[in-house]
Amino acid sequence: MDIEKLFTQISELALKYGSDILIALVVLFIGFKLVNLFTHALHSYFQKADYDEALETFLVSLSNIGLKAVVAVAALGTAGVESTSFAAVLAAGGLAIGMALSGTLQNFAGGTLILMLRPFKVGDVIESQGYTGKVAEIQIFNTILNTPDNKRIILPNGPVANGSLVNYSAEETRRVDFVFGIGYDDDIDKARSIIEEILKSDERVLKDEDLTIVIGELADSSVNFTVRAWAKSADYWGVFFDTQEKVKKAFDAQGVSIPFPQTDVHLHKTA
Repeated sequence: MDIEKLFTQISELALKYGSDILIALVVLFIGFKLVNLFTHALHSYFQKADYDEALETFLVSLSNIGLKAVVAVAALGTAGVESTSFAAVLAAGGLAIGMALSGTLQNFAGGTLILMLRPFKVGDVIESQGYTGKVAEIQIFNTILNTPDNKRIILPNGPVANGSLVNYSAEETRRVDFVFGIGYDDDIDKARSIIEEILKSDERVLKDEDLTIVIGELADSSVNFTVRAWAKSADYWGVFFDTQEKVKKAFDAQGVSIPFPQTDVHLHKTA
């Protein structure tokens, strides 16, 4: 008898609320489909309009999350959940979640600041939080870097926006610094002439910028040249590595030594 009564109560509840729940599920399903279609169309529009890639990713992601939240609220209303009660629960839950996810909210605010202030953009090479790489994406909560050795680094936007940051792509040109050491017995003018000839013959070295070749230090084992040249940012590492190799080969070919640290030990014979 109790089982029959239980089944009767379940049937009554299903008849009373089943249609509302079914309609709510349909609203949720159709709403999410429409949101996905809208965000896909928004993504296509941004690509055709040639918008900044960072802003595009951020807005599409934000629109997708925000609209799905609206659909979820609408579905709950269809299921018979009182909007005022739901708002009260949402507010209380929002406070608790906000306290628990304070770091996440900070990252969201950081992402917004990055897009507003534009300290870097997608494609720039930056150094932040101890990592260096090319910016692949700027998302709502994170910035994605690809490192030169093909690692994917995910940086929270909060620390990125509030911390120190180096943008290697912000300027068109960069100064390339070198230190070349020669022996104390070598000809300084000859070594300077070799270095100058190598740099001036490199088309990537900018001719309208000052070329500095001076004695920077009289070290323990060597006379060190401080050399400063300028190149386009994209040519920085090519100029740096090629010049190092060319100077070494030219010094070897023309008899200029590159000393290494050494210690002279003198032994005194005592009676």
